[in-house]
Amino acid sequence: MRLSGWMCAAVVGALVTATGLAAADPPPDPFTGSSGLGDPYYPEDGNGGYDARHYDVTIDYDPASHQLTGTTRIDAVSTQALRAFNLDFAGPAVRTVSVNNMPAGFNRNGEHELTVTPTLPLLPGLPFTVTVDYAGIAENTEGNGWTYAPSGGAFAAGEPHSATSWYPLNDTPLDKATFALHATVPAEWEVVSNGLRTQDEVQGERRTVSWAANQPVIGYLTTIAIDKFSFLEQRRANGTPLISAFAPQAERNRETEQRLPEILDFIESLYGPYPFESSGGIYVDADIMFSLETQTRPIYAPWTDLPTAVHEITHQWWGDSVSVRQWSDVCLNECFASYTADYLWPEHKEGKDVDQQYRQTIQKYQGNSEFWEIPLANPGAGKEFTSVYYRGPLFLHALRRQLGDDVFFAAVKEFNAGHAYSNASMPEFRTFIQSKSPTNLTPFFDAWLDQNTPPPDEYLYPGSLRG
Repeated sequence: MRLSGWMCAAVVGALVTATGLAAADPPPDPFTGSSGLGDPYYPEDGNGGYDARHYDVTIDYDPASHQLTGTTRIDAVSTQALRAFNLDFAGPAVRTVSVNNMPAGFNRNGEHELTVTPTLPLLPGLPFTVTVDYAGIAENTEGNGWTYAPSGGAFAAGEPHSATSWYPLNDTPLDKATFALHATVPAEWEVVSNGLRTQDEVQGERRTVSWAANQPVIGYLTTIAIDKFSFLEQRRANGTPLISAFAPQAERNRETEQRLPEILDFIESLYGPYPFESSGGIYVDADIMFSLETQTRPIYAPWTDLPTAVHEITHQWWGDSVSVRQWSDVCLNECFASYTADYLWPEHKEGKDVDQQYRQTIQKYQGNSEFWEIPLANPGAGKEFTSVYYRGPLFLHALRRQLGDDVFFAAVKEFNAGHAYSNASMPEFRTFIQSKSPTNLTPFFDAWLDQNTPPPDEYLYPGSLRG
């Protein structure tokens, strides 16, 4: 994600009983999958008891009425015996649920919990299929999921959540799955999503479009965009198809998107082969404060510029292929995307003196306590999309100068490749980088990642920055 301005949320205090003791929770049912996976920031995200393998989402959407009718099939494998399990869903009313093609009980509770009770309990280690039918008005979340566009179209975007507004899933970075979308809309509208376009047919007054993401994806990185798009179709030298879409008022971004092959080539030179089978961009016309790295095909706000495109495409390596284990690890996503767009691209493509840029930034903010008050390694719930943008590039530039270019670039490329299509954490990153250096990096990492004050000069100006 790349922001157009500061976005900070309030921190909510813990509730306690009148005696000051936390209310006791009932013991968990060993045969019911947990309703959350305990992420420190979002403990109710995701669900226990199963591993999702594939989502097949079929929707019919009428832009004029905002009516959405959907059927989502989830192929999964149970990881324990289950007489009940949860999905994450905050979208339209659920009509029916089936498990292995047999009717299942269900109820909705909390902000996004859909509890499913199969007719027959599920045995551990076996595959099963859940099908959820739902229909109703797709509510406008204004950038936190299903979002109305001024043209009358709609798109899905938001981080860390968005998918729950339009299809049920296991909404956690820890459970990636492949994804397919089949969307039917009035014939004059177009539909864009992730991966490869596998169908685009008009029958009478209706258009049906299908897309398939054949590499695993996290829920918030899936998307659908419905608008009267025009298209730019390009192809990389290796044959990778690039399909980009422009809402009627977003045509001014076409020149930026024409540089996508160049952007991909550059980032590939830094972090290794592009990890997906297609790429592109979706340029929407809506007043949103961010652009988002939806997998293979980012959602771009109207204010998008070239650095934003570089930022979101970098996320295809850092955030999409290699994803966080917990949301406290968000520096892995945003620090690398910001460093690539704000330092590496200007350095290599425009000849900018990034050491001078770094020193000027440090001199400007070294005495500004607010600049340093949110740690990079654990920003806190609601603050994860703050310091990683403006201090993250400084951290990585200092690390690069501490290690030297040869070690730094070889190490980050190896780390990314070693966690492709999976998850990684900041502690894992620190341990891995330490293995590439004979110098004890613990004080350096502690000063840059864990503290809320400026690092000492020896870590602010390592290596060639001392000059």
